[in-house]
Amino acid sequence: MSGPQSKPPRRVLLVGGTSEIGIALLHALDLGPDDEAILAGRDPRRLAAAGADLRCRVTTAPFDALDPATHTTLTARALADGPLDVAICAAGVLVAQDVLDAQPERAGELVQINLTAHVTLLLALAARMREQRRGTIVVLSSIAAVRPRRANFVYGAAKAGLDAFARGLADRLHGTGVSVLLVRPGFVTGRMTEGMAPAPLSSTPTQVAAAVAAALGRGPGSRTLWVPRRLAVLAAVMRLLPRPLWRRLPR
Repeated sequence: MSGPQSKPPRRVLLVGGTSEIGIALLHALDLGPDDEAILAGRDPRRLAAAGADLRCRVTTAPFDALDPATHTTLTARALADGPLDVAICAAGVLVAQDVLDAQPERAGELVQINLTAHVTLLLALAARMREQRRGTIVVLSSIAAVRPRRANFVYGAAKAGLDAFARGLADRLHGTGVSVLLVRPGFVTGRMTEGMAPAPLSSTPTQVAAAVAAALGRGPGSRTLWVPRRLAVLAAVMRLLPRPLWRRLPR
């Protein structure tokens, strides 16, 4: 009688390889010595440091959200050594709206990093993953995508665009074997929000990662994940608020 078959090694790509949520998700996926995590970003040293505590094989790859040429090379690199099981898109920046008001060029960069770069990269990744007929693309959206607020409307607009793109991509990939998991967390306490007062229904990178890992464990299928789940109710209320009242919200 033969023993239980071992699972094939997993290959996971993390775009935004120093992301707190992204690294926490790699830990939550419980990758082992035979698995591989590809950390993509601009600084090889920071990428290596971010992956130092992972138990799996860690490789790094160059990725610059503002340089579309690296999006194509990253796609080829990620799939050169075999099929890709999960692609996590966690690249993003948050800049105070007052700064963006004073420096419009930085607003343009924020949109490029949080939206445009994801469009070019994910289209390239989706085409290659469709060829392998399996895999999941994880897209980190935000509660800010539901209805941009005056306190951070450029960031919200970029996330709204990314959210809409991810939903369209999920429909485009339906039936191909490749699925999209759209993640909408609320306020996440961490480096990106350091110094900001937490909003209601806040979560930590570890909590977001645990929810995403659990969703991935339930198997393939394009879907939307709110973190925490109760955030979906808040989002419904946000959509219904009259605009004069919406303008008065401080954040």
